[in-house]
Amino acid sequence: MVERAYPLEVYGGGPPDRQIMEAEIWLAALQEPDAVFKPLSEDWPTTTLPAFDAAWSAAQQGEQIGRDFDLRIRQAFFAEGRNIGKPEVLLELAREAGLDLAHFTRSINSGAARAAVLAEGKLGKEQFNVRGTPTLMVSDGTKLRHPIAYPRLQGSKIISIGRLPCSGEDCYTATRALFDAALEHSAATQ
Repeated sequence: MVERAYPLEVYGGGPPDRQIMEAEIWLAALQEPDAVFKPLSEDWPTTTLPAFDAAWSAAQQGEQIGRDFDLRIRQAFFAEGRNIGKPEVLLELAREAGLDLAHFTRSINSGAARAAVLAEGKLGKEQFNVRGTPTLMVSDGTKLRHPIAYPRLQGSKIISIGRLPCSGEDCYTATRALFDAALEHSAATQ
């Protein structure tokens, strides 16, 4: 599995819209009842690019370290209401996670993280026609649809929501079917 950055604020029309995010949080809470969400704080991030930089920089210390830190960033934002657009918040999270801070800050300060994040987003947009997140696909670019309820937007308002295919643990079977389809597709194309 390869995970790639796709900063919507660069390749999808601007920084996160608070109204849309607040509506999507409740949609996510319905689909994953065990998840913890906190009402969004007034200290709203004007950019999420520093969070992308931080996640990429953590991944340079190891694949699992990167995944764990990416999840930690999401928890800080959604469950704790922390502003993940602030470099000092991300440095604090890195410290809490026990990352090699010298390596972490060097990666961010050198511009390597931002260059990599932007290159990954550009690849997604130009080569794979990614338009939103999450986008799941197999190695040849065939997209898979994750079993979640997708909102239909008009401007910055959610006007309807697709059928909720599953909720909580009931989604394990649907998610497993998604992975099985990816494996079958990969085997058929090799």
